[in-house]
Amino acid sequence: MTKKTSLALMLTTTMLVAGLAAGCGNNVISETVTQKVESSTTRSAEGSAKSSSDKPAYPRVLKDEMGNEVTLPAAPAKIFAPNLEDTLVALGVAPVVQWSSGSRPKMYLQDQLKDVPSIAFTGGLPPEPEGVMAHEPDLILLHNANHIESGVYDKYKMIAPTYVFKQANADLESSVRIVGDLLGKSAEAEKALQKYKEHVEAAKKELAPHIQGKKAAIIRFNGRGMFFIKYDFFSGYVLTNELGFLPSQVVSGGDIHLSLESLPDLDADYIFLINDAGTGDAFEKDLTESPVWKSMEAVKNGRTFKVEGDHWLSGGLIAHMKVIEDVKGLIAK
Repeated sequence: MTKKTSLALMLTTTMLVAGLAAGCGNNVISETVTQKVESSTTRSAEGSAKSSSDKPAYPRVLKDEMGNEVTLPAAPAKIFAPNLEDTLVALGVAPVVQWSSGSRPKMYLQDQLKDVPSIAFTGGLPPEPEGVMAHEPDLILLHNANHIESGVYDKYKMIAPTYVFKQANADLESSVRIVGDLLGKSAEAEKALQKYKEHVEAAKKELAPHIQGKKAAIIRFNGRGMFFIKYDFFSGYVLTNELGFLPSQVVSGGDIHLSLESLPDLDADYIFLINDAGTGDAFEKDLTESPVWKSMEAVKNGRTFKVEGDHWLSGGLIAHMKVIEDVKGLIAK
């Protein structure tokens, strides 16, 4: 039997097992994980910590944020969660394999994940099912709905139970709680969220004298050009929604592309520059050596900063806390 035939047989067997698990009738507990997380949030707000006896019972049948049914025969132990590794690490969990851009994984997490193998999303495309299946995950987490539209979900759900978020980074608090519930680590999720909130509040207090009434913008360079980071996710969300910078009207507009011609319109008191793994060197040079850049108030006032792109282009509690520490080190000297 060839390796390819063996993998195809494993996929077929996985589908059969999933079908049998979904048909367990009265032995399966059916639930909607979002409702369960909301209930957990209410108990947390009332000061009632989730006890070890409140662990989920298995097998479980639940629905993901896209309405797909997910069957968990037992507590997941081997997780594949591309672009959600930050949340796993925050909960004290190492994935069975980690996302890689094709050249490197998320470097800011490698102190914790240096021994975890990586799998390449070359050109932004998810790996083929055979590559994922080789790591034998028992739960797959997909961070946004694009994986359904692209057909990735239909392939991956044959490997292991697969939960799809609409957009995990759009509501980080909710997604952390959901992952905690799926892994039976709701208490750890609440602890991680509380630690993050305390970190944010302390930073806001320290930074307030420096950023009150000030606008911030983030410019990203890569091989395709220059782009603004919007304020609804990643480091853009941290600056405005967490730390209290005001949004630039230019960045808040519809187009994320930046050109030298439009640069004079940029209304930002602070500007942060991210060169994506060194792929945007030419565009960064064009910008920073241009006369219009040198004439900007933020540049003349010493309020432009080059930052590392790894955690500034990632979503998660750990990434966000690292962005906050960067900002503190740069403007609260």
